[in-house]
Amino acid sequence: MAGPERPNPRSTMSDRIPVLLDTDPGTDIDDAICLAYLLAQPRCELVGVTTVSGRDPRQRASIVDAICRKAGRSDIPIHAGVSVRYDEGTVVQPDVQQYGALTKYPHRKAEEFPSNTAVEYLRRTIDERPGELTLLAVGPMSNLGALLAIDPEVPKKLKALVLMCGVFTNRLPGVGPREWNALQDSSACRAVYRAPVAMHRSIGLDVTMQVRLKYADAVERFRAAGGPLDVVADCCEIWRQHAARDVIFHDPLAAVSIFDPQVCSWQRGRVEVEPGQGRAGGMTHWKAATDGPHEVAMEVDADRFFREYFGTVMRK
Repeated sequence: MAGPERPNPRSTMSDRIPVLLDTDPGTDIDDAICLAYLLAQPRCELVGVTTVSGRDPRQRASIVDAICRKAGRSDIPIHAGVSVRYDEGTVVQPDVQQYGALTKYPHRKAEEFPSNTAVEYLRRTIDERPGELTLLAVGPMSNLGALLAIDPEVPKKLKALVLMCGVFTNRLPGVGPREWNALQDSSACRAVYRAPVAMHRSIGLDVTMQVRLKYADAVERFRAAGGPLDVVADCCEIWRQHAARDVIFHDPLAAVSIFDPQVCSWQRGRVEVEPGQGRAGGMTHWKAATDGPHEVAMEVDADRFFREYFGTVMRK
């Protein structure tokens, strides 16, 4: 049975940050871990969540709904979005395996969500609160590409755009030249990096790979935290069948950086993205420049990250 609802009035605290989350939970596990953090972070006003990619992005919306309800938050708007690539119309990462973990948790079923309402929701919400919102995008950029296509001016109305996307420093063994989110919809990603935003920050795979835990350690901590992380831990059981043994906190690092920017060091410059789905499609090219429009994470303090993440989600 769902717990009592927590009221969510708009805070008057000067340090409260309104966040829109665009995400693709159900394939990798880090999206769900990220959402649990945002729900627990007292400085976060989670304005709404949009989902992207899959044969039915509404299944991803169901996962979001289950996690939110476990946190006592059925008030947060959730909208399913685009399933296909911006340039080709092909389905991006079709399977949502973790949808099967929801059977013991209250949630809206996929068919209860309207189809493809995310882009209009983003447009309307950003338009209603110009200069206020931070858009955190941690999945393929298909929703954002579609948003730019219908309203090229909307990025100017954001306070900040924070992405888990790209590869920039190429300093870790085993990290290839392309990152999943950029690769899955490279043309949309290219459009996003060319959009004019007051603050445009990216955390790439080369940095996020440095915040990881062994599977058993991570799940033990999730179970200890409880609440929405119970859903995450059950999703982990399914995810483990399709993934390596370490849990890597790609998307949560991007979320934590909004509330603790010093968790990473940053450098300003310019990012360009190779379009298309060929061998180079989705490759991110980074060039440092003091007057560049983008900030890219260079280093991460992993200990500081884990203190912030678990210190927040364990707070009772």
